[in-house]
Amino acid sequence: MATTTSHATQRGSLRLYVQKFGTFLSNMVLPNIGAFIAWGLITALFIETGWITLIGDKLGYSGGYGIVEDLGAWGSGADGSGIVGPMITYLLPLLIGYTGGRMTYDDNIRGGVVGAIATMGVITGTDVPMFLGAMVMGPLGGWSMRKIDGLWDGKIRPGFEMLVNNFSAGIWGMILALFGFIVAGPFVEGFSKGASKVVDFLVSNDLLPLTSIFIEPAKVLFLNNAINHGILTPLGTAEAKEQGQSVLFLLEANPGPGLGLLLAFAVFGRGIAKASAPGAALIQFVGGIHEIYFPYVLMKPAMLLAVIGGGMTGVAVNVAFDSGLRAPAAPGSIIAVWTQAPAGSIVGVTLSVVAAAGVSFLIAAFLLKIDRSEDEGDLAGATSSMEAMKGKKSSVASSLTGGASTGPITSIVFACDAGMGSSAMGASLLRRKVQAAGFPDVSVTNKAISNLRDEYDVVVTHQDLTDRARQRTGSAVHVSVENFMNSPRYDEIVALVQERNGSSTAATAPEADATDIAPGLLDRSSIVLDAAGDGRDEAIARAGRLLVEAGAVDASYVSAMHDREASVSTFMGNGLALPHGTNEAKSSVQRTALSFVRYADPVDWNGKQVTFVVGIAATGDDHLALLGRIGEVFTDDAQVERLRTATSADEVLAVLGAVQPA
Repeated sequence: MATTTSHATQRGSLRLYVQKFGTFLSNMVLPNIGAFIAWGLITALFIETGWITLIGDKLGYSGGYGIVEDLGAWGSGADGSGIVGPMITYLLPLLIGYTGGRMTYDDNIRGGVVGAIATMGVITGTDVPMFLGAMVMGPLGGWSMRKIDGLWDGKIRPGFEMLVNNFSAGIWGMILALFGFIVAGPFVEGFSKGASKVVDFLVSNDLLPLTSIFIEPAKVLFLNNAINHGILTPLGTAEAKEQGQSVLFLLEANPGPGLGLLLAFAVFGRGIAKASAPGAALIQFVGGIHEIYFPYVLMKPAMLLAVIGGGMTGVAVNVAFDSGLRAPAAPGSIIAVWTQAPAGSIVGVTLSVVAAAGVSFLIAAFLLKIDRSEDEGDLAGATSSMEAMKGKKSSVASSLTGGASTGPITSIVFACDAGMGSSAMGASLLRRKVQAAGFPDVSVTNKAISNLRDEYDVVVTHQDLTDRARQRTGSAVHVSVENFMNSPRYDEIVALVQERNGSSTAATAPEADATDIAPGLLDRSSIVLDAAGDGRDEAIARAGRLLVEAGAVDASYVSAMHDREASVSTFMGNGLALPHGTNEAKSSVQRTALSFVRYADPVDWNGKQVTFVVGIAATGDDHLALLGRIGEVFTDDAQVERLRTATSADEVLAVLGAVQPA
């Protein structure tokens, strides 16, 4: 029994690692799908066999096509002609490399730039589209640059930060580009050509349909991203460059198998499965969200036979008609499939979808008819299992179970525009409340809205940002607050956790936020007491100027602080405001720092009275401990009074628990 359990654990861990790897790959590709679609449309319209030429020939137009021929050329574009070739050779790999570099450097543009430089090396060192090379060199560039920057973080003398940062990025980028050109490029090219030969062998021996035996179960287990974005998309793109289309783009994205399965449940299913199947079919076929049918398979595993049969049929039809797509169809919607199908493949591609749906329907219907069990199946339980395998909540699960998920709450995120000020403070305050209630395992974090993914149970935002957050995290419970300091909604969230998670562990005092603040984070010179009663805009400018004078930010950062305020107020409550820049302005930050201004007469802050203004500039997470301490202080009237009556910078630092050596 112990051995069996160990093996099962190992298999689960392996699956989890593959899922994470697939998610990592997809996170590089999916943000750039728009560029793939643009390239596919340009290719479909302007190449020699494209739609414009085809229609012109049908209408009897015998002249040259001028700019159409120039746009569709596969040339380098140096003579002003050719856009298709340069896009697939340079634009698409560079976008993937940039995205991968930025991902591995905590969404820092600096990592993206170095990732793009490194990717350029593998692009120029080969003669095939370097998507695989971009997926290697881009993340390597961002990750290694982050490690290098960490070597001298906080050790650079004020005024030299930009010089060191720019030259370190340039020198390291050059080294990686040379490595990519000399070593990585040829290696990846060899791998790509070897994999292409395997695909050619499968096609020439009529074995390609057998890939569905592996791909369809992998989809249900959420391993498809590793297969699709790690192998099929790069190989398919290279094949499309040579042949104008590739059947590989349809091995996983064909919506036919899922459609047939759901139609069978709509006709022959029972209970909630039958009732929800028509809506799920629409979401899957038109919306392209294939995961909507995974719970139906998990509920009745025999249905794998249906989707495998449908997948094999779809591939066989495409092989028989020599049809394929010019570029990836993402999401796997029939609309995306038709959009990326060249003129000569429309019939074959359409028949492959219809045939796949038909075979899948017949097999699923047969299995449902011979199923003698009285149990209609636990669709809600299967949906929960799907989410557990996926490793996060499903954005479409509510359409199957009739509402939002009601499972335990394990993750709460505070989201604001930049993820460095109000959300960090709110997360610190709620974290302590949740821990004090006896739920230390519930994660409470903060992020910028632009970095949100649909994997959280509860999302807390300022009321002006809730709609934006809901677009990115549709399956979460959304809580809107007016300010992050003392919102009564925090107690409601704690009550929700208690309701969902059941009995808590014995409540213990939460761990205090760290107060070992790095030297220079809040300098005495950046603390101003009893300032003149400026208006809100001048108060923001004053806090920003203190950060500039401390060498923490460029002067342009002050403008970004005003932009942030124009978007959403940084008023926290209890007389406190936390002005900071936008997420896009992080490149203007040289080092993490804070400024502190106390006003003798309160400042009118959009109708709220503000006595304390704390300016924030952050490059990492080293300011979060002090923000947590600030949050604690400003929910304690006695501590606020100590700040109000402080007569020196040292007294302010003492209240914040961050006294630093002179």
